[in-house]
Amino acid sequence: MVQVTDIERELVNALKTGRVVIGSRKTLRYVKTGKAKAVIVASNAPPEIRNDIIYYARLGGIPVYVYPGTSVELGAVCGKPFTVASLAVLDSGSSRILDLIEAAQGKQEK
Repeated sequence: MVQVTDIERELVNALKTGRVVIGSRKTLRYVKTGKAKAVIVASNAPPEIRNDIIYYARLGGIPVYVYPGTSVELGAVCGKPFTVASLAVLDSGSSRILDLIEAAQGKQEK
């Protein structure tokens, strides 16, 4: 079972050792081009943004994790002083974020 704290810890690790883009426009761009390996969307992201990102990610077979916290909390996890509605993992670095998101995605869809 995947815990939120596990994903948060691995996200911080991916931010330090890998390549992560923050922001809905950038996330959507990387999802549409297929360069994103995984996507995290805040639970309170605007519905049109969340639905677009999820739609294109599913078309491309990219795993999506809906973060149960708010965009303010997701921004705090990322170490940013602003809200983060979504982010895309391009390279996980030394983190296990991709494995955790894929495991959590299977659980979210059930």
